[in-house]
Amino acid sequence: MKNTFYPLTFSPVYKDYPWGGSRIPETFNRNQPEGIYAESWEISDHDDGMSVVSNGWMKGRTIRDILTENAKEIMGTDVEGTKFPLLIKLIDAKQKLSVQVHPNDQTAAEFGGEAKTEMWYMLGDNPAQVYCGLNDGVTKERFIQAVDAGTSGDTMRPVPVVKDSAVFVRGGRVHAIDKDCLILEIQQNSNTTYRIYDWDRMGNDGTPRELHIEQALDVINWVDTENPLVEPKKQVDTDTFQCLEVLSCEYFKLEKLTFSAPLEVPMSGKTFHALFVSEGEAELSWGDECLRAPAGTSVLIPAAMPSYTLSGNATVLRTTIP
Repeated sequence: MKNTFYPLTFSPVYKDYPWGGSRIPETFNRNQPEGIYAESWEISDHDDGMSVVSNGWMKGRTIRDILTENAKEIMGTDVEGTKFPLLIKLIDAKQKLSVQVHPNDQTAAEFGGEAKTEMWYMLGDNPAQVYCGLNDGVTKERFIQAVDAGTSGDTMRPVPVVKDSAVFVRGGRVHAIDKDCLILEIQQNSNTTYRIYDWDRMGNDGTPRELHIEQALDVINWVDTENPLVEPKKQVDTDTFQCLEVLSCEYFKLEKLTFSAPLEVPMSGKTFHALFVSEGEAELSWGDECLRAPAGTSVLIPAAMPSYTLSGNATVLRTTIP
């Protein structure tokens, strides 16, 4: 029925950054022409890539448009304002990404830019690595020397990752994603990136991409020693349903749901549920309606819905506001 809330799907917003590959459309059977698909912005309320609803009576409207009219009903009573607080994307790193950093809330307020704390959930079957945080003993002075010498990549902590590894990247933490990583990224709604070193790579226009050394030095956390790998916590473990809390921070909470029997999920009205089907095929049902959700599907469940049911045999990554 029109004017009732329902699970929302969106048209992906693809980015062709020069380090990207084609694993996103290939892995998730998306019918796309040949090209570079470095990122797929799955749920985004950002001017650099705005989500547009692809199903139901709100089809064709931007997420910003529907949130302006229905912020609490879609996002929940625990979310302030009318802007979606997160940006959820897929990343395919065929080559390594630049050495970079993002501001946190405090440094963004002081120096400008959009704060960005993020996490990476590894989707690929292949072992890989990321770089996250500075090595012990790397001071600001040593880092500047490495930047001048073009060796800032050597200052970062290498972190081996495999499928289902989760990496937490607070704003202020120097990092880089290495080649061959396929990732679901959950982040604050931001597109501020301060690029420190780009491995002498050319951009799509054939010239070196811009660096932001001064801005980066302003926002780097020089005393960051936290282990970036997070350890999931088991919440439920039955024959037909397992739930792991992958990560909970002040900005978002990610859970891994694995099920092989129908699972009714109540909604509290306090937060939306952003779902990504990482494996298998799920079906979402509500009332007398249903939505097929094969692997690679992202769905936004409005907070005002009383409940929904997941069925099939699948793994779903669920993002909420804690």
